Amino acid sequence: MPEDGDAATMTATTKGRAAWWRETPGNVRSAGTDGSREGILSGGRVRPRERDNTGRRPEKERIGTMSVSTTLKRVGLEQAFHYLYKDPEKNLRHIMDWADKFANGEFERQRATIRAAIEDPKHPYHDYILHVVNDVDPEVMKTMAANFFLNANLIGWDRQESYRKQYNCNIPWAILLDPTSACNLHCTGCWAAEYGNKLNLSFEEIDSIITQGKEMGVYFYIYTGGEPLVRKDDLIRICEKHNDCVFLSFTNGTLIDEAFADQMLEVGNFVPAISIEGFEEATDGRRGHGTYQKVIHAMEILKNKRLAFGLSCCYTSKNIDSIASDEFMDHMIDWGAKFVWYFHYMPVGNDAAPELLPTPEQREYMYHQIRHIRATKPIFAMDFQNDGEFVGGCIAGGRRYFHINANGDMDPCVFIHYSDSNIREKTLLEGLQSPIFMAYHDGQPFNHNHLRPCPMLENPELLRKMVKETGAHSTDLQSPETVDHLCDKCEKYAACWKPKADELWQQSHPEKAE
Repeated sequence: MPEDGDAATMTATTKGRAAWWRETPGNVRSAGTDGSREGILSGGRVRPRERDNTGRRPEKERIGTMSVSTTLKRVGLEQAFHYLYKDPEKNLRHIMDWADKFANGEFERQRATIRAAIEDPKHPYHDYILHVVNDVDPEVMKTMAANFFLNANLIGWDRQESYRKQYNCNIPWAILLDPTSACNLHCTGCWAAEYGNKLNLSFEEIDSIITQGKEMGVYFYIYTGGEPLVRKDDLIRICEKHNDCVFLSFTNGTLIDEAFADQMLEVGNFVPAISIEGFEEATDGRRGHGTYQKVIHAMEILKNKRLAFGLSCCYTSKNIDSIASDEFMDHMIDWGAKFVWYFHYMPVGNDAAPELLPTPEQREYMYHQIRHIRATKPIFAMDFQNDGEFVGGCIAGGRRYFHINANGDMDPCVFIHYSDSNIREKTLLEGLQSPIFMAYHDGQPFNHNHLRPCPMLENPELLRKMVKETGAHSTDLQSPETVDHLCDKCEKYAACWKPKADELWQQSHPEKAE
């Protein structure tokens, strides 16, 4: 995700996984005589019903109204990909030439990191990039390149910056939202389960969220829940309507079948991140007997259809040794996963289990292991708690993202359920200007040591203060949790982690350490 400071490692490779595609006959089209651009780079795929009787898509897909600058960027991107077709390993640099030309000096470190990976065969991400190019359906790659690389970054970022300056508040790069609180599984300790199973955002509300988001330059949307794929028909409709956006969905994977995978191929802008606890015993132990095999089957479907997907892994004191091991990582790569998002266990909810919080020694292991993975494995790995140094600390509160639950409440963080705004009462922009969101805006970063980024987990006194001063209320509709109850569970953890976090920060950033 776009970021200031030292985001080179994390951001550059995130862009890298969605930014290249291979040649197949008929995929590159020329400029139309009417001034339109023909082809998928106009912003998404054609719906199945719009195919002709040969099964092929119509020759012309208009991009609609856009600025001359945007049109030139799209033309340049399409031309760069045309070169890539002929020799991917040799011509990947054409993509970077295009990016350098249109980046207007932004994301300098990120672009430098990507170029290094492309030009150096020994770079840890050189083979990874080629894997993505060769393994993912070319038309999916085209759609993702246009939507993620161009819309969500080069075009969207400028608009976000304009809004930040105009309204003096956080404007996100991504928006997380829960289409539903319902789920077909009942996983032990799931924080999402606290909302019950009867809450839903309507199709019209999801559509409105995305429409408002695009006005602010947001083209990246992430579904959480609940199980988002309970609403798979609506999610595909959203992909079709907003074919200029990228949609990523956290999912348990058990509802992915051949038919849904075919729909993913049609829209080209939907990417699942499948939750998994480790190997079969750990996964079935938390998610129910037989879940692991269903997940593996879903991955086989996605891999066979050349669809991009990743994994989502929550590490706890009980599973950290296995879920971050080289053995498990190698299995992920064999399964076809192109990325993995690691999440630190959060003791959220009245029934949470603080004993699942990793020890300082376990978290230090994760800190080093995530860097080992990125240096040695052809998969992109992120750890949102231990990668704080790459993104300037906490990214919640709209700084780079915020969360909307299935009841419409705007939470500053997907793990911290206190809010003073609801989309059924306020616009997104009004919510971002509300007291709790402005408390995040004014307080970030919450710690000079970005290995202690969170106002709850590592700095609980700050969350306690913000919630009480702004009057934000618990959005847990099933079992509301007071901020004191939540923060009390984090006090011991924060105190124990501080010495080790400060030691690691001193080692990696001596110039910034106290």
